[in-house]
Amino acid sequence: MTDAVRPAPGLRAYVDGAAAVLAEAGVASPRHDALALAAHALGLPRVELVLPPPLPDGFAAEFAGLVERRRAREPLQHIVGYTVFRYVTLRVEPGVFVPRPETETVAQLAIDEAAALAARGARPLVVDLCTGTGAIAIAVDTEVPASRVVAVDLSDEAVGLARANAGAVGTADMRVERGDVRDPALLAELDGAVDVLVSNPPYIPPDAVPLDPEVRDHDPDLALYGGGADGLEVPRAVIAAAARLLGDGGLLVMEHAEVQGPAARAAAEATGAFAEVRTLPDLTGRERTLVARRVARPVVGDSPA
Repeated sequence: MTDAVRPAPGLRAYVDGAAAVLAEAGVASPRHDALALAAHALGLPRVELVLPPPLPDGFAAEFAGLVERRRAREPLQHIVGYTVFRYVTLRVEPGVFVPRPETETVAQLAIDEAAALAARGARPLVVDLCTGTGAIAIAVDTEVPASRVVAVDLSDEAVGLARANAGAVGTADMRVERGDVRDPALLAELDGAVDVLVSNPPYIPPDAVPLDPEVRDHDPDLALYGGGADGLEVPRAVIAAAARLLGDGGLLVMEHAEVQGPAARAAAEATGAFAEVRTLPDLTGRERTLVARRVARPVVGDSPA
């Protein structure tokens, strides 16, 4: 009597097993990631376990390889090659910072300001410094079609990726430039003409190495560590650039670490260029966003205030 042939596992069994493996490895969202990896192995945007698709030959081996990469804490976005930021899907590559969901609130503030200006008939000029994948810039570009967006990054890899993302999902008007935010001549042709300056700069202090392997081992140091003992060398340069580039009444929006709120506000206030300086919470309720409005410059001939 021959043994009965066992049926091949279905997709649910594969996903359940992968989720257990990823949970044991400390992955924060094991079932979500298991489903995303299964969809990637099948060449689908998503999978539904209620009506699972048929599994092709070789699926088990390919899926196991993907799960092993994620078990080793390679970022999910690097494995599948993309991430979703607000309403757009962006290509992601090793060597460029992966945008986080919390940064969507930073983008929202810039979008709201640009949209309010557009509603009054203006074509707002928005600058995104330290753009990375171009996530914030593309969000503004696509959600406020009247806006003119300029994105800047120091990294050649980031500039190339942001340009590719802009070309794929942005508008033809968006510019991506290579530049150093610490350069006092950066975008000098736009001095005093910018309506919104938004940035998610590097801001981690040198002694605050991230605990998550996905960040520590895969995000580039250039996009993580802000310089100086407090990590605020680059953020202070962003603030200085905003004081120069923003027109009267223009808005600065900048992400920072939760503990850096007082120092970021002090840096903005020390320039004498900003009013309404405040800190706002991100999606998790942590106060991580500096917002400030550019005060009017003295009229030529007036005595300084």
